[in-house]
Amino acid sequence: MVTRKEDTPQRLANRKYEAKNKEKRKETSGNFQTMIPRELLNEINAFLKEYGYTKVELIKAGYEEQLARHDTDLAKLKDGYDDFFESETK
Repeated sequence: MVTRKEDTPQRLANRKYEAKNKEKRKETSGNFQTMIPRELLNEINAFLKEYGYTKVELIKAGYEEQLARHDTDLAKLKDGYDDFFESETK
């Protein structure tokens, strides 16, 4: 059974704040709730640390890359591609 720590003025204030702002946080952020193998997690974390990226930056970059694979117009804009074939300008 989970037991709460002793109530202190700070803990009470924190709980009140969390209860008050729970819905607001849900609307502004999200969590994927996913699991990956520990070896891959360690590899990704080492990469992030070495190059100074955050997990959010990694997710956003991966999403943009996948999106560009499915949306060629976006890919052309993203890569600065401006040598269009004649058939692409029609």
